[in-house]
Amino acid sequence: MQVTKGGVVSALLAPVQLPKMFRARQTFPRPVILPSDIPAVINAELSQQKFADKLRPGMQIAITAGSRGVANVDIITKAIVDFVKSAGAQPFVVPAMGSHGGATAEGQRQVLADYGITEQTMGCEIRSSMDTVYLGVSDTGRPVYIDKNAYESDGIIVSCRLKPHNAFRGEYESGPCKMLCIGLGKQKGAESVHSEGMINIAKNIPSMARLIIEKAPVLLAIPCMENAYDETCRIEAIDACDIMTREPQLLKYAFENMPRLIVGETDVLIVDEIGKNYSGTGVDPNITGTFSNDFTHGGIKVQRTCFLDLSEQSHGNALGAGLANVITLRLFDKIDAEAMYPNCITNTVFASARIPCVMATDKEAIQMCVRTTNGIDNPPEHIRAVRIKNSLHIGTVMLSEAYYNDVLAGRYENLEAIDEPMAMKFDEDGNLVTEI
Repeated sequence: MQVTKGGVVSALLAPVQLPKMFRARQTFPRPVILPSDIPAVINAELSQQKFADKLRPGMQIAITAGSRGVANVDIITKAIVDFVKSAGAQPFVVPAMGSHGGATAEGQRQVLADYGITEQTMGCEIRSSMDTVYLGVSDTGRPVYIDKNAYESDGIIVSCRLKPHNAFRGEYESGPCKMLCIGLGKQKGAESVHSEGMINIAKNIPSMARLIIEKAPVLLAIPCMENAYDETCRIEAIDACDIMTREPQLLKYAFENMPRLIVGETDVLIVDEIGKNYSGTGVDPNITGTFSNDFTHGGIKVQRTCFLDLSEQSHGNALGAGLANVITLRLFDKIDAEAMYPNCITNTVFASARIPCVMATDKEAIQMCVRTTNGIDNPPEHIRAVRIKNSLHIGTVMLSEAYYNDVLAGRYENLEAIDEPMAMKFDEDGNLVTEI
């Protein structure tokens, strides 16, 4: 794609003035488990007699680790590994991430390494493979698969994050059941779950998870939950026989601790960085409102959205870019189709991988969004704009001057201005340099 700075597009956008922006602090409830306390919490959970009795000397125990940017995932995984060792069993880590990591064993191993999970840091083997075992057909008619290494172990401990999903609603969203049938299902299992589309995924996940719990050596799940600041706030061990009843209860807790963009509505949303380490779709639509289908709703109500960059940890998988109206050439140049398209083939969703308008610079990307808003007076002081670092870290955001007086007047509960509106600064290449 040829994108030229200084051409016709640049000339059309040059007169567009951008609103001044100010930093604002969003305040949410903050239950938290400090990283230093996580090993003790996990030890206490797993030391309960019903869990401790499941581990015997010499057992080969598979411990799952996923591809999302879970807070403290290295600490959590290491604590589980250490507990298994203390029981005399032999732990190993299994990448449980469906088709992520480019749907290759080495790619999935690299994803874990990016999160600090290696054989050296964990003190145990990582068995990464895309080989699966066929378990049968679920009661919704879907073939069910599971990672071969996990299936051949003496026991599986499902470590994961439990949270609302970004593309569907149901009793079971992102959590132990999804980790079992999609994460441990590898590419084949993930494809089976998604093959009927998002409209049926809420039925397929629990149906397939039940079969896995019945036929595979699942011992327990130990999901973690996070507060609105991307901090670990709860860890709970669940017996395999209780996963189907307990997970929906914990999902309600996760919903209660979700963050949000308090202003609720905006004309332009600016996201500094997207990536698979932030959400399965690059940004969490529960925050940004950029859903890839019509099966769920939420997040901020927004007219124009631009994404400025792709995280290094995403390894070229720019899934989610298609949910923006505008992206930068910098982001576009980082896209690796080999890393991104396996997700589309697996989940049958194309919207998040489409290419939106590509602008040469950060400044022109933002100008494009401002220029094309409808039904708004164009003087910059009238434009409502919100800027976030990414969809995981929204404790501090930037808001345009149109919000300023209302924030000072206390119109938005739990939102306070940190400084005054100032012009955003760009370098000579048009890259945004003002920090949030």
